[in-house]
Amino acid sequence: MTVTPEHLTVLASRAEALTAEVLALCDRVPNASPEAEHLAVARHAVTWLTRGAEDLRRAAADLAKLQAQPCGLPWGVCPEHGNTLSSRGGISTCRVCSRTWNHDRLGLPCPEPVTWKVIDQAGTETRMCDGHVLGARAAAGGATFVRLLDENGVPA
Repeated sequence: MTVTPEHLTVLASRAEALTAEVLALCDRVPNASPEAEHLAVARHAVTWLTRGAEDLRRAAADLAKLQAQPCGLPWGVCPEHGNTLSSRGGISTCRVCSRTWNHDRLGLPCPEPVTWKVIDQAGTETRMCDGHVLGARAAAGGATFVRLLDENGVPA
């Protein structure tokens, strides 16, 4: 079985629900009750459950990044500015922001995560990163651009 970010997100939600349930249970017992002292351990467990839920959400986000499908178009781009790279002596540089990569990024398949689905007038679908979409918008007249969403419904 492959673990997905969605699996971890579901577990985080369950940990949050369990946290709320433990707190509600502890809040039913009056502070003056002899049981209240013994419930301090249960209240302490709430701290660990809360942290566990946060850690699970963080792990889900990290896993989503790791499992992100790379763009893979046969040439690299600046992730922010698109087709603005120049390469010289094995070093690639963005002509807009001057960011550099210590390899020929322009001559390698794009490693950036897929964030868009582009459908041309013939109905051909291509998935690509933000940087490649910048160039595609200028070159692909009549194409449809659909922003992909992550597991939380947030743009990828």
